[in-house]
Amino acid sequence: MTLAHSSATPWWKDSTVYQVYPRSFQDTNGDGIGDIPGITRRVPYLADLGVEIVWLSPVYRSPMRDNGYDIADYDAIDPMFGSMDDIDELISALHARGMKLVMDLVVNHTSSDHPWFIESQDPSSPKRDWYIWRAARSECQPDENAGPGQWRGDEPNQWRSAFSGPVWSWHNESQSYYMHLFAPEQPDLNWENPEVRQAIYAMMRRWCDRGVDGFRMDVINLISKPDNLYEDGPGGLDRAMFGPRFHDYMQEMHREVFDAYPDCVFFTVGEAPGATPDQASLTSHPERRELDMVFQFEHMGLDSRDGDKFHPRALHLPDMKRNLAHWTRSLHNRGWNSLYLSNHDQPRPVSRYGNDLTYRHESACAWGAMLHAHQGTPFVYQGEELGMGNFPWQDLHQFNDLETLNYWRECVELGGQQPDQVWPGIVAMSRDNARTPLQWDDSDHGGFTTGTPWLPVHPAYTHVNAAQQTADPSSTFSFYQRMIALRKEHPILVDGTFMLLHEDDQRLWWVRREWDGHVLEALANMSDEAYEIECPEGEILLSNYPDAHEQRDSGVLRPWETLWILR
Repeated sequence: MTLAHSSATPWWKDSTVYQVYPRSFQDTNGDGIGDIPGITRRVPYLADLGVEIVWLSPVYRSPMRDNGYDIADYDAIDPMFGSMDDIDELISALHARGMKLVMDLVVNHTSSDHPWFIESQDPSSPKRDWYIWRAARSECQPDENAGPGQWRGDEPNQWRSAFSGPVWSWHNESQSYYMHLFAPEQPDLNWENPEVRQAIYAMMRRWCDRGVDGFRMDVINLISKPDNLYEDGPGGLDRAMFGPRFHDYMQEMHREVFDAYPDCVFFTVGEAPGATPDQASLTSHPERRELDMVFQFEHMGLDSRDGDKFHPRALHLPDMKRNLAHWTRSLHNRGWNSLYLSNHDQPRPVSRYGNDLTYRHESACAWGAMLHAHQGTPFVYQGEELGMGNFPWQDLHQFNDLETLNYWRECVELGGQQPDQVWPGIVAMSRDNARTPLQWDDSDHGGFTTGTPWLPVHPAYTHVNAAQQTADPSSTFSFYQRMIALRKEHPILVDGTFMLLHEDDQRLWWVRREWDGHVLEALANMSDEAYEIECPEGEILLSNYPDAHEQRDSGVLRPWETLWILR
């Protein structure tokens, strides 16, 4: 049974987005680092999976202190990844298959190597006001021996950066501080300056002219800083979220960039830490002409203690069910939702929430199916479609992630904590869990590179890899392939109303969607034990056990069994 979509539905609502982290996707020149030609080489794989939008993490010229999220030139490709010709070839290859390319846009901050910032270090430069420079607090006595990322004591305020330490770094030559909500090598741009905004919009238009179909905007809701930055007290990112002129800037961006292409429909999603449903609605309501959707993080913190991701705890399933249901209901007819469980900053969901040892395939599929049953645009992070898990870290020197290494330094080397108190948290939650190379086949290094990979390849590549799964109709890849196709076939997944059933049950997850007289029941046993239940009648559209049709009347859902049933 297939129902027709409304012709008024924007193309990105029934599409699925696939995030490529270029460093770890496919290497073609043997240097151990993924590159753009490697992505182009794998376009047929992405087309076979059925995704229609490819989100490319940053490939711009960068010193790579934060793996490309510190951009030194927005108009150049870093030689590590290839050239402008390579990106043009990728765009052409995707467009030839009806697919879109979305670029990562990092404009809250640049690299400290960006020519704009280098110029701004001169107090007499016209670009001085392109960044956020402030004088020291005159009433405080500074620690003259403090280095970058360490407290001097006379900072303009006491905010902490996302990567540990103060948000202010001292520039001795100009005897002033500059702001960086992230690393000292990532100074924040001053969006109050209209010249900065116009330079950013012009850069975005240049990428649109090359054929880019949209942007994923990194920490975009931090661009509007509070008026008084000399405010005492603790804080950090939370003080800059959805600042006083954020919505003005987003509407201006829409006018200056996307309205310049009246015949094109672009795709935009903004990463927005701290977003509430009301803020997400304001940002994504189509009549306001800001962004199409935001990434929010509430559900990503449900398994942490006291808001510290490096202090993880077991997830209480009803918390996740209620949170996703709340966002789905809150944005229905008020905006649009993004659906994700993983990205380049999050651990692998099959290890984080499922059972990656005994029920890797089943639990990976169950989490995917229940997420995709909600209303919104789904995002699949590379390797999620294979059920890739967290890496079995053994040594601190295996890590590359700046956040992880800074956290270890702050807690152990400077804070005096015992290593065994800190180690389990970084093993479970380090961003490098998502960044180990994609496992293409069972050859050396999983077919990712002929050289030495920049991060170690998960040892499971011998039996968890794309070559094996694309040939297996009962694999995790095949499940994702079918699930993605169903989104195009059945508008009930896009337009249907939403209901959460059995919301207090700690093992059963049951979602009901209704549209045009039809009902889709999505249910899963999210545990290692069988669950007694009477399954609803109807056509089984999706299942992660090959004999689901024969077993549906057994009265049980097997461990991590999931079903989509249409009636």
